Amino acid sequence: MKDYHINIFYSDEDEGYIADIPDLRMCSAFGLTPADALAQAEIAKRAWLDAARAEGKPIPPPRYRPVIYQLAA
Repeated sequence: MKDYHINIFYSDEDEGYIADIPDLRMCSAFGLTPADALAQAEIAKRAWLDAARAEGKPIPPPRYRPVIYQLAA
């Protein structure tokens, strides 16, 4: 796997879409559309990785796979 999986789902509470990256703890973003949420998640991912590198913290490899893809393996 070359990149991190991103989940995108609609949140009634937030009245918009949430995108989260399971492999990067606490890395998520919001958008009014799925495309907006994805674009914001890409920005959040870069910021998360930059901050981890700057602090000398470990960067986890991409590992998360949705169940549907685990069954096919």
